[in-house]
Amino acid sequence: MRQLLLAVGLVCISHAFGREQILFEKYFTDRTLRVDYYHAGTKGAEAFSLDEVYEEGQWPGSRVNLVDTLNLGEYLFQVFDAQSKALLYSRGFSTIFTEWQSTAEAASGVSKTFSETVRLPFPQKAVMIKISRRDRQMVFHEVFSAAIDPNEPGKVNRTSVPAHFIVVPLMENGDPAEKVDIVILGDGYSKADMTKFEKDARHLNDVMFALSPFKERKLDFNVRMIQVESVDSGIDIPDRNVWRRNALGCRYSTFGLPRYVLTTENRTLRDIASAVPYDFICILINDTRYGGGGIYNLYATTYTNEQVKEEQWQSDYMYAHEFGHSFAGLGDEYYTSTVAVIDFYLPGVEPWEPNITALTNKASVKWKAYLSPGVEIPTPWDKAPYDSIWALHAKLDRLASDYYVKRKPLLRSSAERLREERFINSVGAFEGAGYASRGLYRPSVDCRMFSMSLAPFDAVCTGAINRVIDFYAH
Repeated sequence: MRQLLLAVGLVCISHAFGREQILFEKYFTDRTLRVDYYHAGTKGAEAFSLDEVYEEGQWPGSRVNLVDTLNLGEYLFQVFDAQSKALLYSRGFSTIFTEWQSTAEAASGVSKTFSETVRLPFPQKAVMIKISRRDRQMVFHEVFSAAIDPNEPGKVNRTSVPAHFIVVPLMENGDPAEKVDIVILGDGYSKADMTKFEKDARHLNDVMFALSPFKERKLDFNVRMIQVESVDSGIDIPDRNVWRRNALGCRYSTFGLPRYVLTTENRTLRDIASAVPYDFICILINDTRYGGGGIYNLYATTYTNEQVKEEQWQSDYMYAHEFGHSFAGLGDEYYTSTVAVIDFYLPGVEPWEPNITALTNKASVKWKAYLSPGVEIPTPWDKAPYDSIWALHAKLDRLASDYYVKRKPLLRSSAERLREERFINSVGAFEGAGYASRGLYRPSVDCRMFSMSLAPFDAVCTGAINRVIDFYAH
């Protein structure tokens, strides 16, 4: 009987996949439609305008999981058939603009414009695209829509894919439609730095796929690197008045935070990335200052040149941490470091990130399936001693020449403190997360998304990562 039920289940799954495949073939072709648009505004106000629509190469995404079931991201992109109004495709995502709105500069009334992109399988007929945004109560509301007819003359830019970039496969495990496809780009690598770029890319790729759950799911991924030459080595450091001619436009001091590295040169980034099939983008930074960033379904950045050799582990830590943001929508679980955003999470409202909770319902924690038996909610931990260590760390100048010497005993003390916690191996709800010392909770005492260490992903973050892998790879 058990074998019969299993067989029936497999048949049902096969039929479901078959229907989705038929849906894909009915409405789409095996190409990619890239939609660039402008996103402008200030705190409390935003506006969109269509920029350009492009035809790109092979569609790298799933042909069976077309409609998003992950419920991640600040925004939701949807594609509807123009005639029948049927929902054909959707994906959640987040933006630099969202973070910009939470800065003091935006609160002062300054407006800015960002270039952004959404991508979809190339439609055979006219479609209506819609972008919705969550309000502060996490409910989606439509904020932009546009009609796109790929058969209308002049509507789609069919510029050929860039051919002058050298592509190096790091991992190839199958058809892009059935795998998670990562592209690794470098910024601030000059022509003379190309050997170093490949070494950096191979090293960090090896580091991530030695870490669970990526280690166990390695065969579900394809990873390719594109050699992108910058005129100069290194990237912009605005707070030091250092400016370099780097190809992707990455820079430190995003939103005034010295360690935060992003690029707003979206069109350049997308043009280059289109040389390969990709679902997710990682950018390696050829510079010595500690820094990086990661935004869900946009990209992750990681510096690669540590000035002190024994501290090289920091970029290893950061690569997986930032990928956790961009790949699985994981939130920052720490609360002790300076950040650029203000009131990023509304008190008393459950965040969409899978690893942070406001604990609005103690009887039904959002990661209830992972809770350790008998664990108390909220879960007690020795927070005050840990905070006192990080209060000392906050007084250090990260850019000072003796920073690493002074920081080393503090990192050691904080790690020892966490290891001594009574519930170190439990999943509960530990107060302190999402940049807030109070009112937000994380699943575990320690995790790659919490401490600046080589800690593994906890059970909740691991589950979130696996759900994304399952959605893209099958």
